[in-house]
Amino acid sequence: MADPANANGPNDGRQRIPPLSPFEEQAKFTRAIRVGERIIVSGNIGVEADGSVSPDAGRQAERCFEQIIDYIQQLGGQSGDLVRVRMFVTDIADAEVVTAAFTKFCGHARPTGTLVAIVALAGPAFKVEIEAEAIVGAGQ
Repeated sequence: MADPANANGPNDGRQRIPPLSPFEEQAKFTRAIRVGERIIVSGNIGVEADGSVSPDAGRQAERCFEQIIDYIQQLGGQSGDLVRVRMFVTDIADAEVVTAAFTKFCGHARPTGTLVAIVALAGPAFKVEIEAEAIVGAGQ
Protein backbone atom coordinates (compact mmCIF):
# COMPACT_ATOMS: atom_id res chain seq x y z
CA MET A 1 0.00 0.00 0.00
CA ALA A 2 1.24 3.51 -0.75
CA ASP A 3 2.47 5.68 2.09
CA PRO A 4 -0.53 7.76 3.29
CA ALA A 5 1.76 10.60 4.35
CA ASN A 6 3.35 10.68 0.88
CA ALA A 7 6.39 12.85 1.35
CA ASN A 8 6.15 13.85 -2.31
CA GLY A 9 2.75 15.50 -1.96
CA PRO A 10 0.82 17.75 0.37
CA ASN A 11 0.06 16.41 3.84
CA ASP A 12 -3.70 16.35 3.34
CA GLY A 13 -4.54 12.79 4.37
CA ARG A 14 -4.88 11.57 0.80
CA GLN A 15 -2.85 8.60 -0.42
CA ARG A 16 -0.97 8.96 -3.68
CA ILE A 17 1.28 6.69 -5.66
CA PRO A 18 4.82 8.08 -5.90
CA PRO A 19 5.58 10.29 -8.91
CA LEU A 20 6.75 8.26 -11.89
CA SER A 21 8.22 11.07 -13.97
CA PRO A 22 9.76 14.51 -13.55
CA PHE A 23 6.74 15.92 -15.41
CA GLU A 24 4.42 14.89 -12.57
CA GLU A 25 6.53 16.89 -10.12
CA GLN A 26 6.74 19.86 -12.48
CA ALA A 27 3.01 19.91 -13.32
CA LYS A 28 2.04 19.03 -9.70
CA PHE A 29 -0.39 16.29 -10.63
CA THR A 30 -0.93 12.84 -9.20
CA ARG A 31 -1.32 9.80 -11.42
CA ALA A 32 -3.44 7.92 -8.87
CA ILE A 33 -4.98 9.09 -5.62
CA ARG A 34 -7.11 7.60 -2.87
CA VAL A 35 -9.58 9.77 -0.99
CA GLY A 36 -11.52 7.79 1.59
CA GLU A 37 -12.57 4.58 -0.16
CA ARG A 38 -12.44 6.14 -3.65
CA ILE A 39 -9.43 5.62 -5.92
CA ILE A 40 -9.11 7.77 -9.02
CA VAL A 41 -6.54 6.94 -11.68
CA SER A 42 -5.78 9.68 -14.18
CA GLY A 43 -5.38 9.07 -17.88
CA ASN A 44 -2.71 6.47 -18.55
CA ILE A 45 -0.89 5.91 -21.79
CA GLY A 46 0.58 2.57 -22.75
CA VAL A 47 4.26 3.19 -22.13
CA GLU A 48 6.13 -0.04 -21.45
CA ALA A 49 8.46 -0.43 -18.46
CA ASP A 50 11.46 0.14 -20.74
CA GLY A 51 10.01 3.44 -22.04
CA SER A 52 8.95 2.10 -25.42
CA VAL A 53 5.47 2.43 -26.91
CA SER A 54 3.96 -0.39 -28.95
CA PRO A 55 2.50 0.65 -32.30
CA ASP A 56 -0.43 -1.69 -31.54
CA ALA A 57 -3.45 0.00 -29.92
CA GLY A 58 -4.50 -3.28 -28.26
CA ARG A 59 -1.13 -3.62 -26.55
CA GLN A 60 -1.23 0.04 -25.51
CA ALA A 61 -4.62 -0.57 -23.90
CA GLU A 62 -3.39 -3.70 -22.13
CA ARG A 63 -0.43 -1.77 -20.75
CA CYS A 64 -2.77 0.98 -19.54
CA PHE A 65 -4.87 -1.58 -17.68
CA GLU A 66 -1.78 -3.26 -16.20
CA GLN A 67 -0.76 0.10 -14.76
CA ILE A 68 -4.27 0.96 -13.56
CA ILE A 69 -4.62 -2.33 -11.68
CA ASP A 70 -1.15 -1.87 -10.17
CA TYR A 71 -1.98 1.66 -8.96
CA ILE A 72 -5.29 0.50 -7.46
CA GLN A 73 -3.47 -2.28 -5.61
CA GLN A 74 -0.77 0.13 -4.38
CA LEU A 75 -3.56 2.21 -2.87
CA GLY A 76 -5.20 -0.72 -1.08
CA GLY A 77 -7.82 -1.77 -3.61
CA GLN A 78 -8.22 -4.66 -6.01
CA SER A 79 -9.24 -5.00 -9.63
CA GLY A 80 -12.74 -6.05 -8.59
CA ASP A 81 -13.21 -2.62 -7.01
CA LEU A 82 -13.29 -0.92 -10.43
CA VAL A 83 -16.54 0.96 -10.98
CA ARG A 84 -15.82 3.22 -13.97
CA VAL A 85 -13.45 3.23 -16.94
CA ARG A 86 -13.04 5.89 -19.63
CA MET A 87 -11.14 4.99 -22.79
CA PHE A 88 -9.95 7.47 -25.39
CA VAL A 89 -8.71 6.36 -28.82
CA THR A 90 -7.30 8.43 -31.67
CA ASP A 91 -8.84 6.08 -34.25
CA ILE A 92 -12.28 4.57 -33.72
CA ALA A 93 -11.14 1.58 -35.79
CA ASP A 94 -9.16 0.55 -32.68
CA ALA A 95 -12.33 0.30 -30.56
CA GLU A 96 -12.53 -3.49 -30.90
CA VAL A 97 -8.99 -4.22 -29.67
CA VAL A 98 -9.26 -1.66 -26.87
CA THR A 99 -12.59 -3.15 -25.80
CA ALA A 100 -10.97 -6.60 -25.81
CA ALA A 101 -8.33 -5.31 -23.36
CA PHE A 102 -11.10 -3.81 -21.20
CA THR A 103 -12.87 -7.18 -21.14
CA LYS A 104 -9.65 -9.05 -20.32
CA PHE A 105 -8.67 -6.82 -17.39
CA CYS A 106 -12.00 -5.46 -16.14
CA GLY A 107 -14.76 -7.81 -17.33
CA HIS A 108 -14.91 -9.65 -14.01
CA ALA A 109 -15.80 -6.38 -12.22
CA ARG A 110 -18.31 -5.21 -14.87
CA PRO A 111 -17.60 -1.49 -14.32
CA THR A 112 -19.27 1.19 -16.38
CA GLY A 113 -17.26 1.99 -19.47
CA THR A 114 -17.02 4.74 -22.03
CA LEU A 115 -14.97 4.64 -25.22
CA VAL A 116 -14.69 7.74 -27.40
CA ALA A 117 -12.55 8.79 -30.33
CA ILE A 118 -10.59 11.99 -29.96
CA VAL A 119 -8.40 13.99 -32.34
CA ALA A 120 -5.02 13.43 -30.68
CA LEU A 121 -3.13 12.56 -27.51
CA ALA A 122 0.05 14.09 -26.08
CA GLY A 123 2.38 12.34 -28.52
CA PRO A 124 2.04 10.92 -32.03
CA ALA A 125 2.84 7.35 -30.90
CA PHE A 126 -0.02 7.32 -28.39
CA LYS A 127 -3.22 5.74 -29.67
CA VAL A 128 -5.00 5.07 -26.36
CA GLU A 129 -5.43 6.80 -23.02
CA ILE A 130 -7.45 5.26 -20.19
CA GLU A 131 -8.62 6.54 -16.80
CA ALA A 132 -10.45 4.66 -14.09
CA GLU A 133 -12.19 4.86 -10.74
CA ALA A 134 -12.50 2.26 -8.02
CA ILE A 135 -14.24 2.11 -4.66
CA VAL A 136 -12.33 0.04 -2.14
CA GLY A 137 -14.52 -2.78 -0.91
CA ALA A 138 -16.90 -2.64 -3.88
CA GLY A 139 -15.37 -5.77 -5.41
CA GLN A 140 -16.45 -9.30 -4.84
